[in-house]
Amino acid sequence: MRPEDFPSAIAFAFEAVGGIGAAAKVCGRSYQALNKWRLAQSLPRTDYTGETAYAERLASAAVTKGNPFEASWLRESASPIKQRTA
Repeated sequence: MRPEDFPSAIAFAFEAVGGIGAAAKVCGRSYQALNKWRLAQSLPRTDYTGETAYAERLASAAVTKGNPFEASWLRESASPIKQRTA
């Protein structure tokens, strides 16, 4: 698995742990909640304010599936902050 083969870092992370259903279990959230992350192509704000650690949970679970990635990479790649257009 390679991140560049997926439409977003979030999509890659979900597949790395076994799909969106598996990712929902890892994060302790609903399938619908993670589908919103997938559609937004970003982690929730709370992962950037230190209230949650979903990137770490996903990265840890991905290692057990043989698809390792760094939590810091996911957090940076799936940032909700978008570039402004002039």
